[in-house]
Amino acid sequence: MQEQFRLDGKVVIVTGGGRGLGRGMAHALAAAGAKVMISARTKEQLDRTVQEIRDAGGVASSFAGDMTDSAQVNAMVDACVAEYGGLDVCFANAGIGGGTDAEFWEYPDWAFEDVLGRNLKSNFYTCRAAAKVMVEQGRGGVLVLTSSAGGHRASKRWAYATAKGGVLSLTKVLSGMLAGHGIRVNSISPGIVAQNDPVDEQDAARRAQQGTFVPANRVGAWWEMGPLAVWLASDASSYVTGTDIAIDGGMMNAGLAPVSYRPQHEI
Repeated sequence: MQEQFRLDGKVVIVTGGGRGLGRGMAHALAAAGAKVMISARTKEQLDRTVQEIRDAGGVASSFAGDMTDSAQVNAMVDACVAEYGGLDVCFANAGIGGGTDAEFWEYPDWAFEDVLGRNLKSNFYTCRAAAKVMVEQGRGGVLVLTSSAGGHRASKRWAYATAKGGVLSLTKVLSGMLAGHGIRVNSISPGIVAQNDPVDEQDAARRAQQGTFVPANRVGAWWEMGPLAVWLASDASSYVTGTDIAIDGGMMNAGLAPVSYRPQHEI
């Protein structure tokens, strides 16, 4: 059974892999035996994560680039193939909140384009480039996109929710189009997940308060993305495609409110 989770010999790309959730995924994938290329805009973060993986005995390299630029995405995939000889799994994880707090009827074009570019277009560019290589190789592959709990419901961060909802639809569409090529496509929807370890007691207290809005009574940790990433990348999930998996401590199931919340009106 454990052998099904091994990724020995597999080549994996993780965008947004320099920090946070992508860093957690990259660590776990490398520990499972994959050769990992991570990408992000910030070279210092990439260098740190690559060194951490190598120090742990893994194989990793990096590509500094902007995933909202399709030319740079294509260059990243080309660099991965040139270095490792192919591509088996790609995590389209790059994304960020962005935008502005302006009212909907006053929301500027630039802000909407910024949020779409970082959270939806980047996923499209990454999956398109990776799928092209996988189809040409003829041995199948795996694509995993990062959506969000916010993509499943209404939110004050409506532009972000719209973009992440688009990621959910893109996942379904790609899974249908690429199934005939042996390529599985799924997405992950994190809830409230910390991007790093607490920096001090005040930060830990803030996270504890956030945890009261989650049925699990805590926020998620960045490294908890890793085991899910390994499962989706491995043969252990060989019959799973076209679906979204929440990793949210039950937040979407119970609603974004304290666990003790009760309606104020009689039903």
